[in-house]
Amino acid sequence: MTQQAPDPQAIHPEMQLLMSARKPAPAGQTLEQARAAWAAYSAALSQPHPANMQVHDRTIASGDIDVPVRIYRPEGPDGLRPCIIYMHGGGFMKGDLDSSDTNAWGYAQETGACVVSVDYRLAPEHPHPAAFDDCFGVLCWLAAEGGAMGIDTARIAVAGDSAGGSLAAALSLAARDRKGPSIVAQLLIFPCTGTDLRSPSYVEHANAPGLTTSGMEQYYKDYLAGCEDMDDPYARPDRATDFSNLPPAFVHPAEFDPLRDDGRVYASKIALAGGDVGFREAKGMIHGFIRARLAGPAAAAEFQAGCDFLRRYLFA
Repeated sequence: MTQQAPDPQAIHPEMQLLMSARKPAPAGQTLEQARAAWAAYSAALSQPHPANMQVHDRTIASGDIDVPVRIYRPEGPDGLRPCIIYMHGGGFMKGDLDSSDTNAWGYAQETGACVVSVDYRLAPEHPHPAAFDDCFGVLCWLAAEGGAMGIDTARIAVAGDSAGGSLAAALSLAARDRKGPSIVAQLLIFPCTGTDLRSPSYVEHANAPGLTTSGMEQYYKDYLAGCEDMDDPYARPDRATDFSNLPPAFVHPAEFDPLRDDGRVYASKIALAGGDVGFREAKGMIHGFIRARLAGPAAAAEFQAGCDFLRRYLFA
């Protein structure tokens, strides 16, 4: 197979918004420049949360670290609400509470659940397991203390896109392996699960808009730097040896994305282990498609599919 970009005519027209917002990276781009470009890209696609939604920032203790989070509570009755722990994308080295804000408040608005967005530590300054430890620490704290924040601790789901999808899958594995906390559902949106970078989608869509195979190689190099076990399933969930007894999953890759096969393979492994898994491939769409949810009906329908899944298990 040869490396090529998708036929522009095959890409859904709603993806043009993403492609226009993303500027080509200059040669020799520094880490600071990459993060600034990601912030600008995210800001160009962002919209403010609804005025009637309660939103505030705080920190949650995770071991010796205070992890920044942003909490979204949509309009509705008082009392305990189910919770979605949301983890942003950005290749494990970019992103923060602002870059993921529109996605996070969207999940709160469309499901009626509280959303806790996690500002986990980033590589290369903090390689694995820093991000995983931060997110698992937030999960444990919410399961133990979330009631004081109006969260029903028996109804916690995890969700994430790209790198955040990897972290959501890792939390689900770890919660099973460590006998808790309980997770009722996992939403994995174009996740990078650790599939071999020579798999067909990494070759077919090596130069796809939104994410390239070479970019993914660099992300993994920084994220996995110093890993003693390159098959650690909490770093690369695809490397797990047991996919049974996991929370119900919904795996949602894009058609034109190097990570397409990560989603296909991961969903298949859960299914083959007898797990409860749904799968949907966003046809004609590229990495990052949920950021276009306010741009047109097709991307909105993709976003809604994930929300429908979460609502089914959070409000069962």
